[in-house]
Amino acid sequence: MVRLARESRRPNVLLITCDQWRGDCLSAAGHPVVRTPNADALAAEGVLFKRHYGGAAPCSPARACLYTGLYQMNNRVCRNGTPLDARHGNIALHARGLGYDPTLFGYTDVSLDPRTLSPGDPRLRSYEGILPGFTVRQPLPEHQKPWLSWLKARRVDTTAGSPHIHRPVDECDGNRNGAVSNAAPVYSKDETPAAFIAGEFIRWLGEQEDGAPWFAHLSFISPHPPFSAPAPYNTMYDPADGPAFRRKDSWRAEAESHAYLAYDFDGQTRGKFLPGAAGKVHDWTEDDFRRIRAIYYGMISEVDAQLGRIWQALKAAGAWHDTIIVLTSDHAEMMGDHYMLGKGGFFDGSYHIPLIIRDPRHGKSGGAKVDRFTEAVDIVPTLLDLLDGDPPPHLDGCSLKPFLEARQPAAWRDAAHWEFDFRSIANGRAEDHFGITSRQCNLAVIRTDKFKYVHFGGGLPPLLFDLETDPGELDNIASDPSYLSVRLEFAERLLAWRSEHLDQSLALAELTSNGVVGHFSNGMRE
Repeated sequence: MVRLARESRRPNVLLITCDQWRGDCLSAAGHPVVRTPNADALAAEGVLFKRHYGGAAPCSPARACLYTGLYQMNNRVCRNGTPLDARHGNIALHARGLGYDPTLFGYTDVSLDPRTLSPGDPRLRSYEGILPGFTVRQPLPEHQKPWLSWLKARRVDTTAGSPHIHRPVDECDGNRNGAVSNAAPVYSKDETPAAFIAGEFIRWLGEQEDGAPWFAHLSFISPHPPFSAPAPYNTMYDPADGPAFRRKDSWRAEAESHAYLAYDFDGQTRGKFLPGAAGKVHDWTEDDFRRIRAIYYGMISEVDAQLGRIWQALKAAGAWHDTIIVLTSDHAEMMGDHYMLGKGGFFDGSYHIPLIIRDPRHGKSGGAKVDRFTEAVDIVPTLLDLLDGDPPPHLDGCSLKPFLEARQPAAWRDAAHWEFDFRSIANGRAEDHFGITSRQCNLAVIRTDKFKYVHFGGGLPPLLFDLETDPGELDNIASDPSYLSVRLEFAERLLAWRSEHLDQSLALAELTSNGVVGHFSNGMRE
C-alpha cells in the first residue's frame, strides 16, 4: 500500500502495453519504414524514452518487472508459470491504495501464489492469472474466447478457433505450399483483438460520469505472434524495405559462437509464430524473414490505429487533459536478427522496447526525447511519484518524473540491466541439456554505451561485446586478452549491481528500543 502525500483530485491514468513491440519500430524514434502516427502524436505531447529496456523475458517475467518495480532477482518470476510471491506489492494494489479502482482490459500473465489458493483452484492450471488488485472489465486470455464470441456475433466464421483463426485465408484453403503468406485472415481491420479491446475500453470510458479519477490498463496482444494482419496492414509494407538484419553469415555461425545460442536455435520452431508452419525458424530464407517482418510492421501500424481511436475517445469525453498516458511494451522481438524470432536470451533486440509518457500537467517537456538508460522497473515509482504517492524505497526502479518536468535528475544510471532465466521446471529440458541445476539456468546483462557484458550461471562462458565497433553483437571478445581488464571491470560492476539490489523489503528497517526505524516494504514509514 502507498501513503497519500496530499488530498487532491488526481489525474486519470491509462497504462497501455503492446506486447512484443520493438523499441526501434516507431517513426518518432527514427525508424526508416514503420509509420506510427498516433504513437508519434503522443510523443509530441509527452516524452519519448529512446533507450528503454525490459527487465526480463518472456511475458510473465517481463510483466513482473513492469508491474512490481522489482528486478527479476527480487520478484523471482523466472518463466511463464512461475508464481508471483503474494508478499510483493504491484501497480494495481498501489493504485487501489491511492483511491483508484484499477480496471483491466486484456491480460497480465501473472501466475498466482499457490500458497494463497486451494489445491484444486483452476487458477493453478494456467500462467495467465490476473495481477492482484485489478478489477477485470474485459479479459482476453490466450484462447481469446471473448474476442471469438464477439466475432461470431458479427457473423465471422470462428470455427478454426485460436490461434488458427489468424492464419491467412489462402492457407485455410490449402494453398500453403510451405511459403510465408501475407494474405489477410478471415477478420477485418475493424475486428482485430486490438480493435475489440479498444472498443470495450471506449464503451467503459463512456460510463465514467461521476467525476472520479480512473485508472485503466489496456493490455494489447499485438504485435505478438501469430504474425498475421488484415487488409490494408498485410500489404502496407514492402518486404524489400527495412534495415539489414543484424546477424552473421549463417545461423550455424551464430550457433557455434556460444552454447546457449545453439540450444536456443533448436527450440525455435516455426509453428510458434505462424500457426500450421513446420520446421525450424533458422531455416527460413532471407526473403521469408523479410515477408514476416513486413507483416510485423503492419501489425504495429494496426495497433497504432487503435491508439488513435483511443486518443479520439479521450478527447471526446473531455478526459484528454486529465489523463496520464504510459505507452510501452513488456519485451521486444528479435524479428530476424541473428536468424531468430521471439524473445529471450541476451540480445538487445529482445529487450529494447518503446516508452512514451504524457502527463498533461507537464507540458513544457512535450516532444522531448530522452537518451538516458531507462528500465521497466521505473514505471511503478514513476506513476506513484506522479500521483503524489510515496514510492516504496525498496523498489529497484527510479522515478522518471524529473525528465517529464524537463529537469535532469541529480544522479542517473549509466547502464541498462536485464535478466533471463531459462530453467524448465516442468520438463527439465535446459537442465538436462547443459547438465546444470534449475538455479543455474540464468544470465544477467549490463549494457553501457560502449560495452555489453553477459554473465551466465552454471559455468557457461560469459560474453562481451564492444558496441562502438560491433553494434550488431556479432563478435564476442570475452576471451580476447586485450579486453581482459574490461571483462573484469564489467563482471565487478554486475556483481555490485546485484549486491545493491538484493531484496530490501525488510533490510531498510531496524528494530530498536524506540520501536521500528526505517521503512517497510508496504510503503509505511516510522
